[in-house]
Amino acid sequence: MPETPAWVRDAVFYQVFPDRFASSDRVPKPGPLEPWDSPPTNYGFKGGDLLGVVEHLDHIAALGANALYLTPIFQSASNHRYHTYDYLTVDPLLGGDAALRELLDRAHERGIRIVLDGVFNHTGRGFWPFHHVLETGIGSPYRNWFHYDEAALREGRPLNAYPAGRMRSGQPDDQHHPGEIDPGADAASARARLGYEAWWGMPALPKLNVSEPGVREYLWNVAEHWLRFGIDGWRLDVPAEIDDPAFWAEFRRRCRAVNPEAYLVGEIWHVAPEWVAGDRFDALMNYPLAEAIIGFVGGRSLNEALLRSHHEYGMVTRLDGHGFGARLTELLAAYAPETNAVQLNLLDSHDSPRALSILGNDREAMQLAVLLQATLPGAPCVYYGDEVGVTGGIDPDSRRAFPWDEGRWDHELLDSMRAAFAVRHAEPWLRSDAVTITSAVGPALAFRRGDAAELSVGINPGDEPIRLALGGGAGGSVILPMGRARASAPAVTGADGGVTIELPPRSGAVVRLA
Repeated sequence: MPETPAWVRDAVFYQVFPDRFASSDRVPKPGPLEPWDSPPTNYGFKGGDLLGVVEHLDHIAALGANALYLTPIFQSASNHRYHTYDYLTVDPLLGGDAALRELLDRAHERGIRIVLDGVFNHTGRGFWPFHHVLETGIGSPYRNWFHYDEAALREGRPLNAYPAGRMRSGQPDDQHHPGEIDPGADAASARARLGYEAWWGMPALPKLNVSEPGVREYLWNVAEHWLRFGIDGWRLDVPAEIDDPAFWAEFRRRCRAVNPEAYLVGEIWHVAPEWVAGDRFDALMNYPLAEAIIGFVGGRSLNEALLRSHHEYGMVTRLDGHGFGARLTELLAAYAPETNAVQLNLLDSHDSPRALSILGNDREAMQLAVLLQATLPGAPCVYYGDEVGVTGGIDPDSRRAFPWDEGRWDHELLDSMRAAFAVRHAEPWLRSDAVTITSAVGPALAFRRGDAAELSVGINPGDEPIRLALGGGAGGSVILPMGRARASAPAVTGADGGVTIELPPRSGAVVRLA
């Protein structure tokens, strides 16, 4: 039986991309920045920082979020900071270690936990051990920390870490731009072209040799260091590319030795119960559930072109009530109840288009998606700005700056999200393990929550009213309407055959059964 942190059952996460969330005047800026409201670019910095997060904790708490997941914050030369230069230093552009200290202290005072992003498969070219080899070659004691072309090192041939730089002097170059992915690259071809292996063939991302004892110990120490500093867990980037169960088992052991309640969640995009069997992670980023929710609530509104442009969401298919119920049952059965209770249930992230854009800017569909997030097992996770209607396509467009002018907010969407998460916090059954599907009619579905089945949830993404059976009972009352049901409360009736609800089109509701 997996042992998972109890606090995550009660968590609602808010994902922050630090450069794009909020900028504080208390963090000095070293030079020009990309205008806050201009379209985001791959290389521009907008100047968001950790003290900006501190100064907007009221907004995060008012949403109902009591946990933060921050994309990488360590020193780096990229705005997303997946190109780590120093794992033991918070980036000065974000306010440095002191800003993280203040964020942890102010968040913990409010009961808000903080999970950091651990990028341990690859680093940036500026990571000091890689730079050491770049400068000294075969003589460096760090030469085993990466996967180099050993023959080239022995012959004294330099690494080709900046292939695009050759173009400045007019030399021919057939390499990809340093920030681009080379989908056809494999380890051997990268070693031949660059002199070292790089993640997806990107010269800017040297791949660590995690089989090297010094590397393993270094990474375990990094994990321990920040847990001792006060963080509450780790989100692990592309962990499947470190195909080494023993490494992750020791990672877990060391993290739990520092903080027995540390939350460990892996970025695995598919169903993968072997990663959460009790010896590695507590949970996964639940993209399969996100895809099912989008396919269910999206209906006619789905932005097909945007979906098909994404490597993972391109597999989303439209689901009716029966199809979504079957997929939900399949996903819940794949994992232990202790795991389902702490899965990170997101709709979108920095790695996907914005959910609202995927849903064709259909606010009613977005509300129904959030209702499912709030009422299914697992920890809901809101990507910053989704609550006020931020849209965006493939990154970097999905990484737009947060619009702090409230006149630009979708207040109806924000109010509905706040209401959904308030009900989740108030109703223990919504944080329990049991889900029982009671009916599926056309595009709609109803399910009950909890062993005592005191609450039921109905969702009708269709265009016509639908009556759904909620199970046994004498009657019931709606405690949370969503979508069009917010304007006209659905009728709930009880009879010998059980309780039913008449849901308007594009509506959902949580019902307390009597």
